[in-house]
Amino acid sequence: MVTMDKLVSLCKRRGFIFPSSEIYGGFQSTYDYGPLGTLLKNNIKAQWWKAVVQQRDDMEPLDASILMHPRVWEASGHVAVFNDPLVDCKECKARFRADHLWCLTATHRDESKQYAVEAGEEDEALSKGRELHQIGKRWEVSAAPMVIDAAEGTPQVCPKCGAAGSFTEPRAFNMMFQTQVGPVEGSIAYLRPETAQGIFVNYDNVLTTMRRKLPFGIAQVGKAFRNEIVTGNFTFRTREFEQMEIEYFCWPEQSAEKHQEWIDARIAWYTRLGIARENLDLYEHPDHKRSHYSTRTVDILYRFPIGFAELEGIANRTDFDLSQHAEFSGKTLDYFDTKTERRVVPHVVEPSAGVDRNVLAFLTEAYTEEEYTDQKGGKATRTLLRLHPTLAPIKAAVLPLAGNREDLVATARALAAELREDFSVQYDDTGAIGKLYRRQDEIGTLYCITVDHQTIDDDGKVTIRDRDTMQQVRLAKDEVAGWLRDRVR
Repeated sequence: MVTMDKLVSLCKRRGFIFPSSEIYGGFQSTYDYGPLGTLLKNNIKAQWWKAVVQQRDDMEPLDASILMHPRVWEASGHVAVFNDPLVDCKECKARFRADHLWCLTATHRDESKQYAVEAGEEDEALSKGRELHQIGKRWEVSAAPMVIDAAEGTPQVCPKCGAAGSFTEPRAFNMMFQTQVGPVEGSIAYLRPETAQGIFVNYDNVLTTMRRKLPFGIAQVGKAFRNEIVTGNFTFRTREFEQMEIEYFCWPEQSAEKHQEWIDARIAWYTRLGIARENLDLYEHPDHKRSHYSTRTVDILYRFPIGFAELEGIANRTDFDLSQHAEFSGKTLDYFDTKTERRVVPHVVEPSAGVDRNVLAFLTEAYTEEEYTDQKGGKATRTLLRLHPTLAPIKAAVLPLAGNREDLVATARALAAELREDFSVQYDDTGAIGKLYRRQDEIGTLYCITVDHQTIDDDGKVTIRDRDTMQQVRLAKDEVAGWLRDRVR
């Protein structure tokens, strides 16, 4: 099992993910996607878009604004209830959620799965422990709560510095980032904490302009912002993140069936792109944890280096959101079927996935360290990313066998330029061929194409090496593009 330290090292060393503002010492819980990380992230989003929009006839795309009318967030409940109880330690200045000062672990009893428990998620783990029959399995939970004053409900011992009685009184902390619009003070707006509300307020626009009938969905990929008190575990929990989100509108009596269909479809998408099914699990939210408007919520969990944790949530939100926005805006947001003359407020199924967590999951799944026999017959170890062909940032690397021979370099560069018309391609002549192979393996490049002396002096063929098997084939230069096209889909 790959560790988080190994992933962080690989991401920094090979240009996937960098600490943001690093030359200034970094900025807490923010990250920049480097050249390869950007390609991987875009490939994941492209595959999601292809599966949920391009290949379906019941989905429409949307790209809503990050800044929205403040009343949107009043209607959604974020202004009133998107608050956490916040306390500060007077001694060490550490900040905590008052309801999350627990030290516990949650272990899957049957298969010894370790589930993620971090500051800010202890209530979820505790819920899992109490619900002994969730998804037909049993959990074992050990909990050691900090000393809590029963009357005041405030923690008495700081888990960071051990100071007793050092906490401030709990105070409400709204996790939305607040900003000001225009030059006039008091014109408040918020950075959206989720992309869903942009879909809900555009429901009627899409319904009317695209002449849709129930059931249909609206899909969106975009940034969201939450001023989380506790962040960490690399890109797993950050204050700025990206979502791939769907709101699927349907008849009320269809919602349970559609909800299950989306659960099955999303599991199938992950496994099709290389996630092993045993590394995915489902967590059914119990009644006391589920949002009041949801009739059923299921999380898809992935076995991250920190343990099993949420990768995507799929909720049956009923008609709550459209009803709220209709009430607050005064606009009619129902659906009228002209054939049956039936009028309803549609129910909504919401599959919501984090792009950043997807990147982390696919990197975790792909990371491999394996032994192989080198050219001298000895044992060696290589690190590689076994990314699915559609996700691999670089599809092929073109490598001249001798970087100091001008005709080899010219031929290799010409081949790379030709392949770039259809594929993401790297050209590299900065080292010995063995070193170049290792470098390309580590970033997940599918094929290494070597231009050698025979290419120029003899048969006009190049050597193509497979990332996973390390097997090689010889192929004519002008056949390479077609050969790749058949394999990179």
